[in-house]
Amino acid sequence: MKKNKKLLILVNNLNFFISHRLMIAKASVVKGFDVVIGYGELGGIDPGILKQNGFKLINIPIYRGSINIFKEFKTLIYIWKFFKKEKPDIVHLVTIKPYLYGGIISRLVGVQAVVSAVSGLGTIFISKKLKFKLLRFFLYPLYRLAFNHLNQKIIVQNNDDLKMLVGWGVLDILKSKLFKGSGVMITKFINLKEIEGIPTVCFASRFLRDKGIYEFVSAARLIKKRGIKARFCLAGDIDINNPTSLNIEELNNLKKDKDIEILGYQKDIAYLYSQSHIICLPSYREGLPKSLIEAAAASRAVVTTDVPGCREAIIPNKTGLLVPVKDPEKLADALQWLIEHPQERIAMGKAGRKFAENEFPIEKIVQNHLDIYDELLNQT
Repeated sequence: MKKNKKLLILVNNLNFFISHRLMIAKASVVKGFDVVIGYGELGGIDPGILKQNGFKLINIPIYRGSINIFKEFKTLIYIWKFFKKEKPDIVHLVTIKPYLYGGIISRLVGVQAVVSAVSGLGTIFISKKLKFKLLRFFLYPLYRLAFNHLNQKIIVQNNDDLKMLVGWGVLDILKSKLFKGSGVMITKFINLKEIEGIPTVCFASRFLRDKGIYEFVSAARLIKKRGIKARFCLAGDIDINNPTSLNIEELNNLKKDKDIEILGYQKDIAYLYSQSHIICLPSYREGLPKSLIEAAAASRAVVTTDVPGCREAIIPNKTGLLVPVKDPEKLADALQWLIEHPQERIAMGKAGRKFAENEFPIEKIVQNHLDIYDELLNQT
């Protein structure tokens, strides 16, 4: 009897796996892979639900946001033992610590094939603070080692990230694959017609400074001062393991702000967007934000920043509007224009739906990953 190939997926957060990689794992099982998932944080997810899908789950101590050398060494040892025990034919490494540590260990223990998924170059690459500049200096050799497996593909989500990694000297462009985001299940978004009432502008993301949460709040205040009627909603929560997250005190202060509404974490994004008129993400940099391709699938106009990742998620002036980063006034101007021009806003939403159907269907992304698995395994 022919033995199934084993796919090992390593990710720092189980909730992120479900939202961004679950469909790939399910399709891999159907194709005949044995799928093992190594994860760091639960993210509020019950692992038992995933085990029912035929996955084997193993908890690995991956400390997001930590640079404690003893904790990081512990993580390396756990990943080493994990790979040695499971003996995967191919590993799929998602987010920074998994693809750095997992990439290095894959070389050391002789894993046949490696897929490394860069979901965006975040705070470490955005910030101009000295500590992050030093961190980039120390990360350089790790990236060089992690991205130099002989049989490996590195997935990036936008051209700017690709150019940065190639220009930095850590990525061979021949190893790269450019996929536009993690895909979206188009059929989940069925309530496409705008609801009546006061226009609602929705920010749906983790409450991080780098996501532009304070620019969103400032823009809401400006619009309210201009006497324009609109609702401004924040859907999400803080992330204590991210260095740019709001803290509890900052969140409580926002809850007192009469210009915005805090909805908290929302599981049903399709319903949330169906109750909204405009989706806004004034982020500083992204891979390719799922919240914006979901907005397109929901037939909602978007306002976002002209930065890597965000600008690829829309067709400027056709499915949404681009504004300068860290500019609340220009953000307010763009939101106001959409609020005051409902016919143009609706037309942008309809164009966004067509854009999502053509560019972002989850089936397309899943097949792209299965093709990569086949390509790498056929080379071993």
